[in-house]
Amino acid sequence: MIVMSSRVLIELLRGQGAHAGPLVCVEDLSVDLAARHTEGFPHSIGQLVFHMNYWMDYDLRRARGEKPPYPEHNSESFPAAARPANADEWQEWQERFAALINETAALADSSQAELDRRVEATHPSHRQRADTLEALLWQLAAHNSYHTGQIAMIRRALGAWPPRGGGDTW
Repeated sequence: MIVMSSRVLIELLRGQGAHAGPLVCVEDLSVDLAARHTEGFPHSIGQLVFHMNYWMDYDLRRARGEKPPYPEHNSESFPAAARPANADEWQEWQERFAALINETAALADSSQAELDRRVEATHPSHRQRADTLEALLWQLAAHNSYHTGQIAMIRRALGAWPPRGGGDTW
């Protein structure tokens, strides 16, 4: 069995080293920039944040022993509206994003015995991969890293890079 470092997992969730900080990438965006669609990208930054929130919430619920329903289609994990309704809703999505990342990072700091705990599959696709809490957290980190990279590229395309909190520019 490969034992992976919780510290590295937490760094990936929060964005350190080669990984852009997910919170830094969205904290200074107006609702208009968050909602703007860019040619070549299927989703706006706001839609990506909503999507990451959806899957973090889903997997954290599984980690707590709940059995949330798996969406019939991926489109269900994106907002019904093409953009946040207003600045307040965008702020709520950002605050939820920060809270879910914090909850995920706190779980990553669990004991090895807790990280080795099995998480029940709630969809057939879950049976195709490792079923421990640690594996679930690594999957969340990889998913968030992928979409955070998309956010960084969209920001560059919008001329809104680097974020106020800093970002890789070389």
